[in-house]
Amino acid sequence: MQNTDELERWNQRYSSEEYFFGLEPNEFLCSQSYRFSPKQKVLALADGEGRNGVWLASLGLDVLSVDISPIALEKAQHLAASRGVTLTTEVADLSTWRWGIEQFDAIIAIFIQFASPDLRRLIFEGIKASLKTGGLLILVGYTPKQLEYKTGGPPYIENMYSEHLLRESFSEMEFLHLEEYEAILSEGVGHSGMSALISLVARK
Repeated sequence: MQNTDELERWNQRYSSEEYFFGLEPNEFLCSQSYRFSPKQKVLALADGEGRNGVWLASLGLDVLSVDISPIALEKAQHLAASRGVTLTTEVADLSTWRWGIEQFDAIIAIFIQFASPDLRRLIFEGIKASLKTGGLLILVGYTPKQLEYKTGGPPYIENMYSEHLLRESFSEMEFLHLEEYEAILSEGVGHSGMSALISLVARK
């Protein structure tokens, strides 16, 4: 579970004027823009300094960006203002956050691999509960091979994703896309270099 130490760790990571994961949205997320319609309600999980949430808002979506770090979300609001979009932010510890039922048209989970297996189960259950029927989950993460590259993400194999893990975790959903691949990331200093990735799009 997340705790005070976790909060301090993320606040420290985001305390620089520089945006740790850069200003631009995740490349795979951008490739899925055709799946959205204006005014849809979208949840951006652990959105940090807002690079993905702000981009989603630029599509005309109603975006709630949540993160454990108030420092990160303050930077997200600055980024939103600089891009001329509105972003709703909420400080949230995902181990205790109230997800709600059938709340969102889409949920975006980009590199949320701070979560240990126990917390990950809670998050995945929250995702499934809070998506509307017909709603989409778009997820990007690292596979175990990422531990060889060491170009981002935590050094814990148990936090990584595989096709089997995701198929099992979201078995009641319709899989529209699921792929393991390798690509060079350039997302600030946080994700930089050749990476072992997995991407998922699934419909409730």
